[in-house]
Amino acid sequence: MAERLRLMAVHAHPDDESSKGAATTAKYVAEGVDVLVVTCTGGERGSVLNPKMDRPDVWANIADIRRAEMDAARAILGIEQAWLGFMDSGLPEGDPLPPLPEGCFALQDVAEAAGPLVRLMREFRPHVVTTYDEDGGYPHPDHIMTHKISMAAFDAAGVPERYPDLGEAWQPLKLYYDIGFSKGKILALHEALLATGNESPYGEWLKRWEGRPDKGPRITTRVGCAEYFPVRDDALRAHATQIDPDGFWFQVPMELQQRAWPTEDFQLVRSLVDSPLPESDLFAGVA
Repeated sequence: MAERLRLMAVHAHPDDESSKGAATTAKYVAEGVDVLVVTCTGGERGSVLNPKMDRPDVWANIADIRRAEMDAARAILGIEQAWLGFMDSGLPEGDPLPPLPEGCFALQDVAEAAGPLVRLMREFRPHVVTTYDEDGGYPHPDHIMTHKISMAAFDAAGVPERYPDLGEAWQPLKLYYDIGFSKGKILALHEALLATGNESPYGEWLKRWEGRPDKGPRITTRVGCAEYFPVRDDALRAHATQIDPDGFWFQVPMELQQRAWPTEDFQLVRSLVDSPLPESDLFAGVA
């Protein structure tokens, strides 16, 4: 019997797995791929972004609630999930920025913090790993740290002399950055909304983008997964403290999203197999 393919997606907080690459993971689960989401922190210092959930009882139990939300999202996506157990760093705001909390994820030594992820890679034995780029997708300290430990663990997991007490060496074959937003994607959705007589929530976003770098040219791999967009949105809504079901994320009609931009996009940054670019499959070249 052929070995099942395995995908590991490394994320910073509960809810990231549902807002970044979720339709792709749902697609691969449906196709028989084993998918493990690694959640680096518990999201304990996250904000409550849904006005309906902004209540004292929610704030008092935010850590437990976010774990329960992750349980619900995991069931919707059909994935496996593991916690690394680090403490959320929060998103510092102000000028000057306040220091990060003592003991938080972003202040850990990278080599030490990569250890638990190395152990998981050696236990789960993924063929493909996805994570964030060097700025974390957006510059949250936990997202940047997730990038750092993902790169370190990918490079160390297959070397027996590295972390020798953390299991038998296993080398993943490919590593991708999730490219959640590119100017081309936002422009396509914006123009599709206007063409159908709808208001677009993206106009101001596009104005702010002028003169700023666009990650679109970095995309190497576009995974067609439009039929799983509803699964993605159901998983997002499971994170009720983080997602307002009447908010920005759900203003674009589903059929229009599926037509205007039917893929989730990635950048291949490490590969030990022959997989000519561009790709339409994260497992291209993996036998």
